[in-house]
Amino acid sequence: MANKNEYIPEFYLHPGETLSEKLEELEMGIKEFSTRTGKPEKTILAIINGKSSITSDMAVQFENVLKIPANFWLNYQKSFDEYKSRTKSMKNIGDWVKWTESFPIKDMIKKNWIEKKKSIEEQTIELLKFFGISNPKAWQNYYLNQELKVAFRISLAQIKNPHSISAWLRRGEIQASKLTKVNYSEKKFKASLPEIKSLMAKHPENFFSKLQDICFRAGVKLIYTPCISNAPVNGATRWLNGSPLIQISGRYNRNDIFWFTFFHEVGHILLHGKKEIFLEDIEYSDKDEQKEKEADNFAIHWTLSVDEEKQVIESTLTEKNIIAFAKKINTNPAMIIGRLQKKELIHYSVGRHLIQKINLKEL
Repeated sequence: MANKNEYIPEFYLHPGETLSEKLEELEMGIKEFSTRTGKPEKTILAIINGKSSITSDMAVQFENVLKIPANFWLNYQKSFDEYKSRTKSMKNIGDWVKWTESFPIKDMIKKNWIEKKKSIEEQTIELLKFFGISNPKAWQNYYLNQELKVAFRISLAQIKNPHSISAWLRRGEIQASKLTKVNYSEKKFKASLPEIKSLMAKHPENFFSKLQDICFRAGVKLIYTPCISNAPVNGATRWLNGSPLIQISGRYNRNDIFWFTFFHEVGHILLHGKKEIFLEDIEYSDKDEQKEKEADNFAIHWTLSVDEEKQVIESTLTEKNIIAFAKKINTNPAMIIGRLQKKELIHYSVGRHLIQKINLKEL
């Protein structure tokens, strides 16, 4: 694809046209030029008729005879070849429009993931640049056919709205690529978990930036990618270029769900393979339920363990007692409130204000 400010002519002549004009100017016939350059007449005719290219060897010979630098002919030929390739590519754009229309283009433009273009054909080119691919077939091979299993171990073929999901995932890759790479240390990451738990317990206004810093020091990239139309993903975990990436959408905008999701993703990093990708709240064909359960148990352990839950249930379930118990075990009261509400052990009105709304965009 061309650079943003690069000029691309609508029409580009074959260098043979310029050669013909120069020979006419010099009043030199094709036979004479052929003799002087040592090239067959049929080769010279093929170039003039636009049916053959000027090679580097020819360009040097032309320079000696025509007194025009070889790089002129080579650059001219290169520009023409590029123009011809772009023209060929543009002929296929019309066939790719339906593929483009499968994506939430308006939402992607609104979120500044891609630029708005005047025509659907130009928008298709913009979408190809966003994904870093040359055609829709390449997108299908990557996201649906698993032809690059090292980078993408699951197929989105059986997922509802795979186009939107792939756009959300791709946005995360782009965000992650802009962050400085720090070598991942499992030892450092494990050692940081108590600090992260204390951050969860306090949940300050700038908790997300603090959490990013803690993760980054251990070589883990944590990014926020807002939800996009038809992509109900809560979070995702995968390894990119040797570094673990946690991608959070903040879909439910609740502190208890955010922290449980985060520790769930951490569980995938510490417990499971580097070649896998895990999508939360999304059903896909090769989803490993056992690994999801293991990640859930990991999150339960770090937010409100089974034993801790039993202890709090055995007490009088008042808001005051819950807050005191949360402080005792160094967790956030919302983790207890949310768990007990989900299990219908307390009414939804109890401690409702402790479940805070979060807006990662503002943070």
